[in-house]
Amino acid sequence: MGRLFKSKFANKIIENLLVFLMRLIYLSCKKEFITNTLPNKPVVILFWHEKLAFMPFIFTKCWNGREANVIISDHKDGQMITDIIAHFGIGSIRGSSSKGALRAFLLAIKSINNGIDVAITPDGPRGPRHSISDGSVTIAQKTGVNMVILSYKASKFWEFNSWDKMILPKPFSKITYYISDSFSVDGLEINEAKALIAKKFDEVDSII
Repeated sequence: MGRLFKSKFANKIIENLLVFLMRLIYLSCKKEFITNTLPNKPVVILFWHEKLAFMPFIFTKCWNGREANVIISDHKDGQMITDIIAHFGIGSIRGSSSKGALRAFLLAIKSINNGIDVAITPDGPRGPRHSISDGSVTIAQKTGVNMVILSYKASKFWEFNSWDKMILPKPFSKITYYISDSFSVDGLEINEAKALIAKKFDEVDSII
């Protein structure tokens, strides 16, 4: 019990330190937000896993009271991410294609039916980098909602030596955030929908 308490206490310290550092870096940076109007009903939000670190700030800046749940891996490291994004008012759904997939799928459907946006990293939790999972398409098609793509770029950043090449903006850099127009994958075959999503990601990259 003592070891468990110490572990939870240490994790809480790390969590709060990371949130503090994220906010400190963010405050030091120049920001630009390029946004399109979100639909009045919920959406499936997509962004690459490499952009996870500083994505919470676009929700606090641009979501204007809308609720969002992010699908987070049910593995051990997913708990830290879940706890960190909670500081920004973002909910989580635990599960991934390799663990807890059905539960995550059903909770995502429930969230959307309750008027809550669902965010997915389609290449997470373990890649391949910039691949697109079937689950993101299936959730959008089952609920009949549109998709939007979020992204950001930083003028100066650190790139981690991880499968996703996670990027972390450097202090005093410029961060440009982007919210795409919403688009539908209704009526498309899985491969057609995934090709459309890949095209939309490419379009976003060309804009920012």
